[in-house]
Amino acid sequence: MSEDDRKRWNSRYQEQPGAREPSAFLRSLAGQLPSTGRALDVAGGTGHDALWLARRGLDVTLADISDVALERAGEAAREAGVALRLQRLDVETEPLPPGPFQVVLCLNFLWRPLFTGFPKVLAPGGLLVFSQPTRSNLQRHPHPSARFLLDEGELPRLLHDLAVVSYTEGWTEEGRHEARLVATLRAPGNA
Repeated sequence: MSEDDRKRWNSRYQEQPGAREPSAFLRSLAGQLPSTGRALDVAGGTGHDALWLARRGLDVTLADISDVALERAGEAAREAGVALRLQRLDVETEPLPPGPFQVVLCLNFLWRPLFTGFPKVLAPGGLLVFSQPTRSNLQRHPHPSARFLLDEGELPRLLHDLAVVSYTEGWTEEGRHEARLVATLRAPGNA
């Protein structure tokens, strides 16, 4: 991303209203996710999902390109009485923070080269939680544009050294057509 992208995201977050609820998809995974260890929220914006993970007991790093989003996430963490590690990061040009992480979360952000980086930062047995709208979403919504959408059935094919735990694709209760995936990094010796 360029400095123009950073400015665009800063402007977008400046205009957004306050706190949002954590992702319904993420909350639906509560029974599968650990409550200790480290988590990474990639392109996590203002931190609504990162805060939910931190409240569960995880040591969470929130990485985002937007200074405004990170400021808001920091304020929300202080108000909630939880700690978040905040890192300004352009994931399109900079590597992910060093792991190992028990959970890597990436919701509503698509940069396909990240899929080669996820296994490098996941702990053995760690979980990747990922969701992104597919091209079918354009049937009901003009955004995000096709450039930022997955092809139908594409998501599992993007995985490198990860095993699918669960995968769904379809219309969600929120009215978006999404591909949702939980994958794990195989422990050494487990093919």
